[in-house]
Amino acid sequence: MTHELRVQAVSQVTDRQPLPVKVPQRLEALWATDVFTLSKMQASLPKDVYKSVKSTIQTGGKLDVSIAGTVAAAMKDWAIAKGALYYAHVFYPMTNATAEKHDGFISVQSDGSVLTEFTGKVLVQGEPDGSSFPNGGLRSTFEARGYTAWDVTSPAYVMETDNGVTLCIPTVFISWTGEALDKKTPLLRSNAAMNKAATRMLEILGHSNVAPVNSSCGAEQEYFLVDAHFAHSRPDLLLAGRTLFGKPAAKGQQFDDHYFGAIPDRVQVFMQDVEERMYRLGIPAKTRHNEVAPGQFELAPFFEAANVASDHQQLTMTLLKCTAKKHGFVCLLHEKPFAGINGSGKHVNWSVGNATQGNLLDPGDTPHANMQFLLFCGAVIRGVHKYGPLLRAVVATASNDHRLGANEAPPAIISVYLGTQLEQVFNQISKGETTSSAHAGVMELGVDTLPVFPKDPGDRNRTSPFAFTGNRFEFRAVGSGQSVSGPLVAMNTILTDSLTWIADELESEMAKGHDLTTAIHTVLKEVMDKHGAVVFGGNGYSEEWHKMAVEERGLANLRTTADALPVLKADYIEELFERVGVLSAVELESRFEVYAEQYILAIEVEAKLMVSMAKTTIYPAAMRYHSELSTTIANAQAIGIGLSKESAEKVAMLIGTMMDKISKLDGAMGKHDFASIEEHMQYCAKTIRPMMDELRKDADALEGEVADDFWPLPTYQEMLFVK
Repeated sequence: MTHELRVQAVSQVTDRQPLPVKVPQRLEALWATDVFTLSKMQASLPKDVYKSVKSTIQTGGKLDVSIAGTVAAAMKDWAIAKGALYYAHVFYPMTNATAEKHDGFISVQSDGSVLTEFTGKVLVQGEPDGSSFPNGGLRSTFEARGYTAWDVTSPAYVMETDNGVTLCIPTVFISWTGEALDKKTPLLRSNAAMNKAATRMLEILGHSNVAPVNSSCGAEQEYFLVDAHFAHSRPDLLLAGRTLFGKPAAKGQQFDDHYFGAIPDRVQVFMQDVEERMYRLGIPAKTRHNEVAPGQFELAPFFEAANVASDHQQLTMTLLKCTAKKHGFVCLLHEKPFAGINGSGKHVNWSVGNATQGNLLDPGDTPHANMQFLLFCGAVIRGVHKYGPLLRAVVATASNDHRLGANEAPPAIISVYLGTQLEQVFNQISKGETTSSAHAGVMELGVDTLPVFPKDPGDRNRTSPFAFTGNRFEFRAVGSGQSVSGPLVAMNTILTDSLTWIADELESEMAKGHDLTTAIHTVLKEVMDKHGAVVFGGNGYSEEWHKMAVEERGLANLRTTADALPVLKADYIEELFERVGVLSAVELESRFEVYAEQYILAIEVEAKLMVSMAKTTIYPAAMRYHSELSTTIANAQAIGIGLSKESAEKVAMLIGTMMDKISKLDGAMGKHDFASIEEHMQYCAKTIRPMMDELRKDADALEGEVADDFWPLPTYQEMLFVK
């Protein structure tokens, strides 16, 4: 019966009629048609109101609440013209997911009639019942009041589905007592703090006209697509987002034939559909391609202001999942949905800049002489060295633990890769001089018909978790299912701290009578003397580096989430966030509590699911096969045919050891007397997870022994290669 379901699934996939390919519209005709952009505001608002809103968005000035009614009326008229009947305050709780509360444009009058209404008060502030969102002890469960507040810097938009159109308003989510319950509030605070510190630095460097400094983000999104017929037959994919059991197929990614290969027709239709919806929502999708593993793909946008990019990243994950359903796929954003092949990350490309000085992490043609760049880059180096454990903690999840430290993703040791050119420059700084930097050069290909083109002065390093890539840093350890807000908050915060320290040191040196250039060289040398140990350009996967990093350079190797998350409770991290003004002590502690609980719950769900699947799905199938195999052997022996019992004995042995491991895992899950949440996390990491791995070994070995027509679960071969 179960095998017949698999056969039917394969047949339904292979016989599936493709959706018709839509004729693509010109980008200019699609772009931001579903977004209430500044140009739409200008066309619908009085000049003074538009000027006020524009100033708040572009300069970070205080929002004039008195204009909210006028903006709300224009926003409502625009949305209703596009078919909207409801509006939603969209916010981002501490779950990596997107939340929204829908309300109608309806006001009931005393005579029983109704009016279409959307006031400024409703635009600016909402009050969802957020009692069930994780809050880490910021409030009691019975205290339900929480507020959403309009974030004018991220544009409103309409979300169109088959069931209608909704006006969506990006907001922050805070408690009744004012603490941040979301991902957006700390990101806005960190941008404001970084702007203040960066502006001070630029003024020390002699700039008098300094526009607001903002961080930017471009987040590359990796994901898997599995046909829904297969995914719906796998309880582990549906409930845990990854395969808890599954024997790798004979062929995986070893031929590298999927990477950047021709995109399958069905997948390309899906991608084009996603991109069209992204363009309508003003999300600048730029790149698409096959990734390393079979069934794995990537979508990458052009960079944007960090807050908007974070909102757009949440929208991108939503669009990938809902559009996949339309095309008969399930989109998997888990970091490791399949064993034995590459998992998925979300490389966050991060930089800082403004309208007057440009990208502050652009080295230019002569980085050794670009003091502005060297100071900002030096601030990053100091920040990563001083607060590397924090960067590890903000990417720590149960699912991301499957990637970090494996030879497919950055190691759990946080280091900085600068590239040959910049590493030489900073080595010169550590010796007290900066005299030159390597030139880019040109690439001679030896074929007249091919162009001569410039090559970068340094190569890339895919084993580095924090790598400089030309004019930005790429944080490669972020998980594919994560919100990018947490990593952005951490990067902005540590940069703020370092810029403030460097500015203090520069002013101190100049107060001693040194000129600015001398002061800069003195401070940068001190940065490299104290923090240069974090710079590493070699193989981050090697055992030699792991030993050197920990034993010689003093870098932390926080292998698991259980090791990393307690960093959020460290005194120096608490002091950092409070001093910079990004998170209070209670807000930071709440995040530790929430993320620790999510880690424990994720492992507990997987462990319970493994026990259930092994008992009720794999065990019965293996027993049926063993019974038939034993009967066949006995019947053959009865007529004098000597069949070997080895296969039946091996199946029986694997069944026995699997059931024993099921019993032990089930028993281990019953332990609840933990002295602290830290102890509970370590128990999950060091006891439950290894037991799960051992159980999987036997189950996967059985898949290799049991006849295919008895095996109940869609296989890796089917899920990854049948499209």
